Amino acid sequence: MRALALSASLAVLLASGNATADPAASPAAPNPAAEEAKALIKEFAGTLKGELEAAMKAGGPISAVAVCKERAPTIAADLAKGSGWEVKRASLKPRNQALDTPDAWEGEVLTRFEERKAAGEAADTLAFGAVVDDAGTKRFRFMKAIPTAEICLVCHGKGIDPAVAKALDAAYPQDQARGYAIGDIRGAFSVSKVQ
Repeated sequence: MRALALSASLAVLLASGNATADPAASPAAPNPAAEEAKALIKEFAGTLKGELEAAMKAGGPISAVAVCKERAPTIAADLAKGSGWEVKRASLKPRNQALDTPDAWEGEVLTRFEERKAAGEAADTLAFGAVVDDAGTKRFRFMKAIPTAEICLVCHGKGIDPAVAKALDAAYPQDQARGYAIGDIRGAFSVSKVQ
């Protein structure tokens, strides 16, 4: 019953486009943690992007594969340790099954993001936050979609160079994060914190 109530609240909030609502309150009630979540995601995305760009410049896409595999989880862990938030990425087509497979809530939000994109919203504008019941504890959860840019296609596109594909296969034996086009949703940054 609780899952149905959460799903109903989630559907209403996603349909309203309110990215910072508390399902227990009015759909228009903003949560102050949303700004902190947005800043944390911006820092995660910016740090990772900078390191990936440096790796691409220094050694090409194969170097970027190594940076993504090794540094992305470290960046997330460092941000989590310093902020008190849980920090990760989630995708319906995860590259790293152990770290990026969405939980039920994340999966529902990602599915709604796909629906909103299909209805005409740009992937780079999709975000959603809600206070959820987590085993009797209130937790603020926030997700921001990761849109596919042209540079992303080198490792996430349809025509991946065979040498890059070989490096991806070695780093991520169960990789599903390929076949994207510009503007597709590759996944989302996902952060959460006990209220």
